[in-house]
Amino acid sequence: MSSLYESLTRWVEMQKKVKEWFDSVYSNVKNGDRLELILYTRMAFQHILRTVKAFDNWLQDPFIISNMPKEELESVWESTYNLLQQLLDLDVKHTSGVRDYLMKLEKEGKINPMLVEIFGEGSRKRENRERVTLSI
Repeated sequence: MSSLYESLTRWVEMQKKVKEWFDSVYSNVKNGDRLELILYTRMAFQHILRTVKAFDNWLQDPFIISNMPKEELESVWESTYNLLQQLLDLDVKHTSGVRDYLMKLEKEGKINPMLVEIFGEGSRKRENRERVTLSI
């Protein structure tokens, strides 16, 4: 059992250090250029994914969950539900905002031509060619 306790302690300490590190770079990143914002946001998402995967593994382990009190499971559910709601709100807000901004740029004739080629008429023509090829 001591190896389990040590493993859990290492995980907790690592999570605390990651939290401290993100806290320490938060202001600099917020004031950074576009590339820094993208890189640090991706780093945050990667750590979120790692943490979610670890939680998912935890909840699949019969030895762990058989010894976890219902109150703890309820707490995890409440926190997970709140995170899910925040994530969905973020996604809807961000995706809608990007869509609206791209539409504005397109109306103003300022949209990146490569974006038009990839997602515009060029992609529709490719899709139509692929449909014709698949139906033959």
